[in-house]
Amino acid sequence: MILDKLSEFCDATSIISTTGLAHVGSAIDLGLTDRDIGNGCPLYLVIQVTTTVDSSGDGATVEFQLVSDASSTMAADATETLHFSTGAIAEASLAVGWEEVYALPTGLNTTYERYLGLQTNVGTEATTAGAINAFLTMDPYGWRAYPEGNN
Repeated sequence: MILDKLSEFCDATSIISTTGLAHVGSAIDLGLTDRDIGNGCPLYLVIQVTTTVDSSGDGATVEFQLVSDASSTMAADATETLHFSTGAIAEASLAVGWEEVYALPTGLNTTYERYLGLQTNVGTEATTAGAINAFLTMDPYGWRAYPEGNN
Protein backbone atom coordinates (compact mmCIF):
# COMPACT_ATOMS: atom_id res chain seq x y z
CA MET A 1 0.00 0.00 0.00
CA ILE A 2 1.41 3.36 -1.01
CA LEU A 3 0.80 6.21 1.42
CA ASP A 4 1.39 9.87 0.61
CA LYS A 5 1.59 12.15 3.67
CA LEU A 6 -0.38 14.80 1.74
CA SER A 7 -3.33 12.42 1.35
CA GLU A 8 -3.54 11.57 5.05
CA PHE A 9 -6.46 12.68 7.22
CA CYS A 10 -5.39 11.08 10.52
CA ASP A 11 -2.33 9.43 12.04
CA ALA A 12 -3.24 7.73 15.35
CA THR A 13 -5.75 10.54 15.90
CA SER A 14 -8.21 10.39 18.79
CA ILE A 15 -11.90 9.88 18.03
CA ILE A 16 -13.02 10.50 21.61
CA SER A 17 -16.23 12.47 21.21
CA THR A 18 -19.66 13.18 22.55
CA THR A 19 -22.56 11.94 20.43
CA GLY A 20 -23.10 13.62 17.09
CA LEU A 21 -20.91 14.82 14.22
CA ALA A 22 -17.28 15.82 14.69
CA HIS A 23 -14.49 16.59 12.24
CA VAL A 24 -11.45 14.31 12.67
CA GLY A 25 -7.87 15.09 11.69
CA SER A 26 -6.80 17.29 8.81
CA ALA A 27 -8.56 18.41 5.66
CA ILE A 28 -6.99 17.81 2.27
CA ASP A 29 -6.93 20.89 0.04
CA LEU A 30 -7.93 19.74 -3.44
CA GLY A 31 -7.09 23.19 -4.82
CA LEU A 32 -9.90 23.19 -7.35
CA THR A 33 -13.50 22.10 -7.33
CA ASP A 34 -15.18 20.01 -10.01
CA ARG A 35 -12.11 17.94 -10.81
CA ASP A 36 -11.15 14.30 -11.02
CA ILE A 37 -9.23 13.88 -7.76
CA GLY A 38 -7.87 10.47 -8.79
CA ASN A 39 -6.60 11.75 -12.15
CA GLY A 40 -8.42 8.98 -13.99
CA CYS A 41 -7.61 6.27 -11.44
CA PRO A 42 -9.79 5.01 -8.60
CA LEU A 43 -9.00 6.27 -5.10
CA TYR A 44 -9.62 4.40 -1.87
CA LEU A 45 -10.29 5.60 1.66
CA VAL A 46 -8.51 3.43 4.22
CA ILE A 47 -9.52 3.57 7.90
CA GLN A 48 -7.49 1.68 10.51
CA VAL A 49 -8.12 1.50 14.28
CA THR A 50 -4.90 2.10 16.25
CA THR A 51 -6.49 2.33 19.74
CA THR A 52 -9.60 0.27 20.55
CA VAL A 53 -12.80 2.32 20.66
CA ASP A 54 -14.56 2.27 24.04
CA SER A 55 -17.36 4.07 25.86
CA SER A 56 -18.73 4.17 29.39
CA GLY A 57 -21.10 1.34 28.47
CA ASP A 58 -21.04 -1.05 25.55
CA GLY A 59 -23.46 0.68 23.23
CA ALA A 60 -21.55 3.35 21.33
CA THR A 61 -21.55 3.31 17.55
CA VAL A 62 -19.25 5.19 15.20
CA GLU A 63 -20.06 6.13 11.63
CA PHE A 64 -17.24 7.46 9.43
CA GLN A 65 -18.16 9.99 6.76
CA LEU A 66 -16.12 11.36 3.89
CA VAL A 67 -17.19 14.95 3.27
CA SER A 68 -16.08 18.02 1.37
CA ASP A 69 -16.60 21.66 2.17
CA ALA A 70 -15.70 25.11 0.86
CA SER A 71 -13.91 25.87 4.15
CA SER A 72 -10.87 24.12 5.62
CA THR A 73 -12.56 24.15 9.04
CA MET A 74 -14.89 21.42 7.71
CA ALA A 75 -18.31 22.24 9.15
CA ALA A 76 -20.05 19.43 11.02
CA ASP A 77 -23.49 20.96 10.67
CA ALA A 78 -24.92 19.29 7.55
CA THR A 79 -23.80 22.13 5.23
CA GLU A 80 -20.84 20.04 4.06
CA THR A 81 -21.25 17.66 1.11
CA LEU A 82 -21.50 14.02 2.15
CA HIS A 83 -19.77 11.68 -0.32
CA PHE A 84 -19.59 8.43 1.59
CA SER A 85 -20.75 6.91 4.86
CA THR A 86 -19.79 3.60 6.47
CA GLY A 87 -23.03 3.36 8.40
CA ALA A 88 -23.00 2.88 12.17
CA ILE A 89 -20.32 0.45 13.38
CA ALA A 90 -20.61 -1.02 16.90
CA GLU A 91 -17.73 -0.17 19.23
CA ALA A 92 -17.11 -3.89 19.85
CA SER A 93 -16.03 -4.18 16.19
CA LEU A 94 -13.61 -1.25 16.37
CA ALA A 95 -10.65 -2.97 18.05
CA VAL A 96 -6.94 -2.46 17.32
CA GLY A 97 -6.19 -3.90 13.90
CA TRP A 98 -9.65 -3.26 12.41
CA GLU A 99 -9.17 -1.95 8.88
CA GLU A 100 -11.58 -1.23 6.07
CA VAL A 101 -11.00 0.02 2.53
CA TYR A 102 -13.70 1.94 0.66
CA ALA A 103 -13.69 3.06 -2.98
CA LEU A 104 -14.37 6.77 -3.36
CA PRO A 105 -17.38 7.79 -5.41
CA THR A 106 -16.43 8.82 -8.93
CA GLY A 107 -18.18 9.71 -12.13
CA LEU A 108 -19.75 12.63 -13.89
CA ASN A 109 -22.18 13.40 -11.06
CA THR A 110 -19.51 13.46 -8.32
CA THR A 111 -18.39 16.98 -7.47
CA TYR A 112 -16.04 17.54 -4.55
CA GLU A 113 -15.78 20.92 -2.86
CA ARG A 114 -12.30 22.37 -2.30
CA TYR A 115 -11.52 20.68 1.05
CA LEU A 116 -11.94 16.95 1.65
CA GLY A 117 -12.19 15.62 5.19
CA LEU A 118 -13.33 12.87 7.52
CA GLN A 119 -16.03 13.08 10.17
CA THR A 120 -17.29 10.74 12.84
CA ASN A 121 -20.90 10.48 13.82
CA VAL A 122 -20.93 8.94 17.30
CA GLY A 123 -24.25 7.42 18.32
CA THR A 124 -25.94 6.14 21.49
CA GLU A 125 -23.21 7.24 23.95
CA ALA A 126 -19.94 9.19 23.94
CA THR A 127 -16.67 7.44 23.17
CA THR A 128 -14.05 7.48 25.94
CA ALA A 129 -11.17 5.90 24.00
CA GLY A 130 -10.19 5.25 20.41
CA ALA A 131 -7.82 6.42 17.69
CA ILE A 132 -7.57 5.89 13.95
CA ASN A 133 -5.41 6.29 10.87
CA ALA A 134 -7.28 7.46 7.77
CA PHE A 135 -5.87 8.22 4.36
CA LEU A 136 -6.43 8.03 0.62
CA THR A 137 -4.48 5.68 -1.62
CA MET A 138 -4.60 4.48 -5.22
CA ASP A 139 -3.23 1.05 -4.34
CA PRO A 140 -4.72 -0.33 -1.11
CA TYR A 141 -3.46 -3.91 -1.50
CA GLY A 142 -0.82 -3.74 -4.23
CA TRP A 143 2.19 -4.58 -2.08
CA ARG A 144 2.71 -7.93 -0.44
CA ALA A 145 5.72 -9.34 1.39
CA TYR A 146 6.95 -12.73 0.22
CA PRO A 147 9.49 -15.02 1.89
CA GLU A 148 12.90 -15.17 0.31
CA GLY A 149 12.97 -17.65 -2.57
CA ASN A 150 15.26 -20.65 -2.45
CA ASN A 151 16.52 -21.68 -5.88
